[in-house]
Amino acid sequence: MTTSSDASRGLRHSVCPHDCPSVCALAVELEAPDRIGRIRGADQPYTDGIICAKVARYAERIHHPERLMHPLRRVGAKGSGGFERISWETAFDLLAGRLGSVVAQDGPQSVWPYHYAGTMGLVQRAALRRLGHLAGWSRQRETFCVALADAGWLAGAGVKRGIDTREIVDSDLIIIWGGNPVHTQINFMHWAQKARRARGARLVVVDPYRTPTAAQADVHLALRPGTDGALACAVMHVLLAEGLADRDYLARYTDFSPQIEQHLATRTPQWAAEITGLTVEEIVDFAHGYGRTPNSFLRIGYGFTRQRNGSAAMHAVSCLPAVSGAWRHRGGGALFGQSGLYGLNTAFLNGLDAVRPDTRLLDMSRIGAVLAGDRGDLGEGPPVRAMIVQNTNPAVVAPESARVRAGLMREDLFLCVHEHFMTDTAQLADLVLPATMFLEHDDLYQASGHTFLQSAEALIPAPGECRSNHAFISELAGRLGVAHGAFGMSAAAVIDRVLADSGRPSASEIRAQGGLDCALPFERAHFLDGFGHPDGRFRFAPDWAARGAGAAAMPVYPDHQAVIDAATPDRPFRLVAAPARTFLNTTFTETPTSCAKEKRPTVKVHPEVCRTLGLADGEIVALGNALGSVRLHVEVCDGMQPTTLIVESQWPNAAFLDGIGINTLTSAEPGYPAAGAVYHDTAVWLRRAPTA
Repeated sequence: MTTSSDASRGLRHSVCPHDCPSVCALAVELEAPDRIGRIRGADQPYTDGIICAKVARYAERIHHPERLMHPLRRVGAKGSGGFERISWETAFDLLAGRLGSVVAQDGPQSVWPYHYAGTMGLVQRAALRRLGHLAGWSRQRETFCVALADAGWLAGAGVKRGIDTREIVDSDLIIIWGGNPVHTQINFMHWAQKARRARGARLVVVDPYRTPTAAQADVHLALRPGTDGALACAVMHVLLAEGLADRDYLARYTDFSPQIEQHLATRTPQWAAEITGLTVEEIVDFAHGYGRTPNSFLRIGYGFTRQRNGSAAMHAVSCLPAVSGAWRHRGGGALFGQSGLYGLNTAFLNGLDAVRPDTRLLDMSRIGAVLAGDRGDLGEGPPVRAMIVQNTNPAVVAPESARVRAGLMREDLFLCVHEHFMTDTAQLADLVLPATMFLEHDDLYQASGHTFLQSAEALIPAPGECRSNHAFISELAGRLGVAHGAFGMSAAAVIDRVLADSGRPSASEIRAQGGLDCALPFERAHFLDGFGHPDGRFRFAPDWAARGAGAAAMPVYPDHQAVIDAATPDRPFRLVAAPARTFLNTTFTETPTSCAKEKRPTVKVHPEVCRTLGLADGEIVALGNALGSVRLHVEVCDGMQPTTLIVESQWPNAAFLDGIGINTLTSAEPGYPAAGAVYHDTAVWLRRAPTA
């Protein structure tokens, strides 16, 4: 809602589109009809005036002098950096012609529409997906971020929602498990600090290293990466053994059984200490604090699930409020994500009525293997001969970067990239097309970290020849002879169609009230009317077969699943590729202030390791495994276990000393039980780099 006071100050309201749980309501300063100034947090009840610094200075990004403004066609060899400006008419002729010849030769499944979360706006994200469904192109299994976490949460709770973050003001204990909201969700820290100031709430952070969030905590549990399930099971053991479990809650709301209790009786703090590297005392003290605080707020993040055992770990952690009975209490329970809250009917938006069930699914995390022609990934279908890439930068963010780059460099692969900047992926493209940013198009947004459904209009015109995802894909569909009602509609009309199909108010009504609050009553939000399974009970013994084909490898009950890339004498360190504060995946890596603040890629190394290896701060080292090696500078850092290494951010490949980034070392092996990228599950060696 833009008030008259805001208008008098040149402020207009919008919504942040980036891949973050906060989905902040924004107040945008307009300096001219085509230029923005500072962005502030709007006074929407969740955003509460708070946004991250990188979005506050979005003018650096949207008005960047290196922003793509015109269609470009490759000239010269792939990857050479040679491009010439062409018209949109020529670009559509080239793209439609190449897609047509590829389909004529190998069939529609030889085309892969590759897309992800560069914008979280539902309309702009859906356009390419819809065209792919209608054209019969290969479908995509989206596995970069939440595939493993979702499987683990749904295994227990059955539906993806939880308590309202705003309830944290009624919490006496706040646990942030596997997340760093100071970097990735500043609004949550704002709400947590309210509880700490008003109630003296204690903050516990479970994370492999001392993040800026952990540095603010009363207790930081710096466990080994990939061992979260063991810690959760040991906490449950203590709660059950010492009379801190809510037996009445377990009987009424869960499938808890004597067999499950017998299993957890073996998961002692001593057992977990051997696995996690924590002390028995740390584990027991944590369990006591949790069990003795009924109104404990458990904020579950994504980070610890990006392991081969991530789903099992998520399930184990999600069991904790069911054992303690925290769900009964205001300010108690858990939040992982709220995407199951909004009830939107997206069938029309995504063209779901046109999906052909026999069309193959390609795992986006396995792009290197797919482009290499791996039959285990391609199935019986044809090789991928053409790709349209939107909203992602796989040459940097996909696992096994060297293999991904080799695949994208194939001369027989036609690659079209619709982008804001000349990213690593765009540099390898045959056709590069300029895209709008969020203040230049309309869209609809739901959130993971809060309960508001929001809509935003374009505030400034698109510069140069930039086109939105929806506009570009709609015209391409026409060129290809693919018809659908959404392609003939404006983005605003599509938004209102989705809202009408979902029984929600119109976009203008939602904007007028500053967002539609979809928060549930206490009883529903806390699952006191039942969890999302037919019998309404939380599952300690999940039906893993419903979550993926790898169910046979999953633990029957909450447990530590010992399938991670464990340290060995040859690879004694475990690497976590964590988010940076002023980048967001590969977004903001082009803005001057963010680059200045991040400085350069570094590896955080424990002082004990530095002493043993004779390493000094700023020295160059190499990390490696069977997939390759990467050189970067040392940053001496305690607050983690000596065998843990941390590399923050997704820098462009050129920022690394050897021109290729940290995901060179990340395996594309999928996590259990179905799929999911394992970005934080990497065993490596560390050596002093050669001086020559």
